[in-house]
Amino acid sequence: MNLVIRKAKIIDPKSPFHNQTVDVKITNGVIDAIGNSVSNDANYQEFQQEGLHLSQGWFDTSVSLGEPGFEDRETIANGLIVAAKSGFTGIALQPNSHPIIDNQSQVHFVKQKAADAATNLYPIGALTKNSEGKDLAELYDMKNAGAVAFGDYGKSLSNANLLKIGLQYVQDFDGLVIAFAQDETIKGNGVVNEGVVSTRLGLKGIPNLAEELIIARNLFLLEYTGGKLHIPTVSTAKSLALIKEAKAKGLAVTCSVAVHHLVLTDEKLDGFDTRYKVSPPLRTEADRQALLTGVIDNTIDCITSDHNPMDIEHKKMEFDLAKNGTIGLESAFGALLTVLPLEKVIEKLTSGDIVLNIEKQVVDINSKANLSLFEIGSNWIFSKEAILSKSKNSAFLGQPMQGKALGIYNNGKLVLA
Repeated sequence: MNLVIRKAKIIDPKSPFHNQTVDVKITNGVIDAIGNSVSNDANYQEFQQEGLHLSQGWFDTSVSLGEPGFEDRETIANGLIVAAKSGFTGIALQPNSHPIIDNQSQVHFVKQKAADAATNLYPIGALTKNSEGKDLAELYDMKNAGAVAFGDYGKSLSNANLLKIGLQYVQDFDGLVIAFAQDETIKGNGVVNEGVVSTRLGLKGIPNLAEELIIARNLFLLEYTGGKLHIPTVSTAKSLALIKEAKAKGLAVTCSVAVHHLVLTDEKLDGFDTRYKVSPPLRTEADRQALLTGVIDNTIDCITSDHNPMDIEHKKMEFDLAKNGTIGLESAFGALLTVLPLEKVIEKLTSGDIVLNIEKQVVDINSKANLSLFEIGSNWIFSKEAILSKSKNSAFLGQPMQGKALGIYNNGKLVLA
């Protein structure tokens, strides 16, 4: 559809219109005019809202949707609508469906399901067959089918040699390995962060060491093999220090942090509410502050919602038995604005496509219109009414929010929240 967006403040440091409040005219999906008072002789649809801002389209590097196999948790069709209404023009889909996305036919399936959506879907293929950590999956075939990276969601590869071979193999086609970090032998039966809170509540703890040890190992492997490595959802101060040191050496390593690790801490666990059971676990205030610093100084490359829908049967149960995961698309922007400045939030929400080597679009004349629409002035509390997902397992219920995503324009479609 053709569209004129009126009186929107552009937040895009790479755009010549950065921090200017202007009209944006879009014809056949391409921005063909930006200015103070753009004409609308052809009677295009118009969109205007008080306090309207726009930026390059936001991209989320870690979204789980369920389909195929777990459609009761979320479908691809509804998940992409949720993403669009939450301000995201692109998502990377995790392979943790049933069956696991570990071959080219599964990659084709999810891409076909998303073909007509406003939000672009980019599949992550499993690194190992059935994400079991035993044999490498069909990485080259999946790359040719459209997979943008390879990783086993929420699973750390215990076989160091297999990761070494994977890092070496994907270099032939410029592939990216995603390596979740958590030593299962150190984690043991732990369910929350090891510390004062876990001791007080009598819950078995997962020490920071479980993450840091695997990150250190994986960085040593990367230094040996070369190639590109992405470390998702880092959660401790020491993890960041290790990654910062590796970057200083010139290693091709990137990392992300989940919104909930920037906003929440293990103090939330006092009520034994399983909505706060995530992996890696919520850490301490000291770690949260270190993560915020890592975002500010760019040690952390991008921020993810780590959206992971869970059906009520796997959340409304004893804490030890409940599954990990929280939904996060709907709450991501509003939560981030409570802890970070606007331009840094936009920077980190628009960096995921760089990590995955996907073309970005600057907000400028003759660029493809890939735009996120939002406002920053409202203060509100996240409630069940704000949840658009089929699953309702949000760790952000009751949390204060600042600003709201209003929708997106992408692929010639306008989707409003």
